[in-house]
Amino acid sequence: MSTTFTLDTSTSRANPTPAPVKRLTVPAIRGRKTQGQPVAEPIVMLTAYTARMAQILDPHCDMLLVGDSLGQVIYGLPSTIPVSMEMMCAHGAAVVRGSWHSVVAIDMPFGSYEASPEQAFRSASRLLKETGAAAVKLEGGEAMAETVAFLSARGIPVVGHVGLTPQAVNVLGGYAARGRSEAEAEKIVRDARAIADAGAFTLVIEGVVEPIAALITQEIACPTIGIGASAQCDGQVLVIDDMLGMFERTARFVKRYDDLAPRIAAAAEAYAGEVRARAFPTAAETYAPK
Repeated sequence: MSTTFTLDTSTSRANPTPAPVKRLTVPAIRGRKTQGQPVAEPIVMLTAYTARMAQILDPHCDMLLVGDSLGQVIYGLPSTIPVSMEMMCAHGAAVVRGSWHSVVAIDMPFGSYEASPEQAFRSASRLLKETGAAAVKLEGGEAMAETVAFLSARGIPVVGHVGLTPQAVNVLGGYAARGRSEAEAEKIVRDARAIADAGAFTLVIEGVVEPIAALITQEIACPTIGIGASAQCDGQVLVIDDMLGMFERTARFVKRYDDLAPRIAAAAEAYAGEVRARAFPTAAETYAPK
């Protein structure tokens, strides 16, 4: 048996509920692709940062990513750079508790893996121990291939990430699409090959010109997951708050599937009006003496 958590709406507490073991596995995700062949069923991935959101998204996803994008989305930070291991552990554990079906991968924060494979193993093992997640994700290409191989050989599944790598925003000079020059395009392809050959079980390709993503998807053995890349990738990922319309501005590659921010604001406005008019609470929301 596995354990998921149901939120009691009367108390807002998470109650453990036994559920049959149906969680997808890393080999199942990797096995969706035969090199050179398109996947029969594209991989669906979304970010999640809380137990309740994980519960809502889990039935519809193959993978949930606890992204370091929580730095901007949850904490209002200017980039992913300040995100800490403590943040990733806390939110990763919440997402695992809230899910039972999806493979949960968790981002390794900036500074927790770049120094050496040994540092990366210490950080990755902590993340998996404290969260129960199945895999870690790290950014970088050829320079990180040795680390990916080191982790994979020691039982830690790795999701790679090439192209626009947000943790390198200071070097890249911003969040513009990558691969417009021939030299940069060739480097991104080399990076993808190196990470796939090192043992990553899937590879996120972010913010690159479309032909590069299509080429990488055709050439490497592991599944690719696009974000601002190509519909030909073996799967897709978006930041949940972006696709739900929680922010006024989003990247070009984001499709809004809802526009929640104005709806939430309208609900808050209605609540504020009723409180100020003393129209809330009514007898239906208060307790009478017995």
